[in-house]
Amino acid sequence: MTDWSRLSHAYGSADDIPDLLDRIASAPTAELWNDLWSALCHQGSVYPASFAALPWLAERSRCGDREQEVQAVHLAGAIMAGAIVAGTGQEHGAGDVRSLFAAETATLLEAVNRQLRAAVNPADYVHLLESMLGFEGVHGWSEDLAWGIVTEEYRISCPGCEADLFIALGERGFFSTAEDYALSDDDVETRPLRPAAPAELDGIGRRLHELALADGRSEVAHVLTHVFGHATCPVCEADFPVADRIAADW
Repeated sequence: MTDWSRLSHAYGSADDIPDLLDRIASAPTAELWNDLWSALCHQGSVYPASFAALPWLAERSRCGDREQEVQAVHLAGAIMAGAIVAGTGQEHGAGDVRSLFAAETATLLEAVNRQLRAAVNPADYVHLLESMLGFEGVHGWSEDLAWGIVTEEYRISCPGCEADLFIALGERGFFSTAEDYALSDDDVETRPLRPAAPAELDGIGRRLHELALADGRSEVAHVLTHVFGHATCPVCEADFPVADRIAADW
């Protein structure tokens, strides 16, 4: 049995976590889930109590209430992504989390694959993809896939001149710019993104694209061809792969 008083979270002792878990199980609210997120995965940081909560989250991921299952999957995925981070100074002391919690990880992967097919909208789908990558131990994309696709924008630096750039992905179009286009009433200088041909995708880009198509998420698949395509810097005209710059700026 877990001795929560010996564990810590973002705000100190984790002895308050059992009561919080009981309250969520009996009468879940968005506020209670926010409290749990804040304690166990504060701005992406994880703690000993974060991993101790994985068995509860795995059980919650198959409770029969889709909203609660998705909440559990998202938080568990973020915790697993936090465990992947190397060289950031995080000292969670949990060791090889995916090995220690192999059974829970398998349960959570089963849950996320089930929920992917039932996703209610593209944002829901992309967040679930990100959680899936966290359970699989994929570095980088398990933290930042949804960051850019859901907000329709990545902020990166140019590999040529180091200018700060926006990579726009969505309603405003698919382009790169060095100007804050969202706040500008004037025309801004842009360069169109060049999407990758699906047949030319490889690695994680190919896998995510094929999965999105198989799940009937053509809109997500379309965005992914731009995420794994090429951009041009409007400042120095350097050409570069978008995904490489996203990875470099992590």
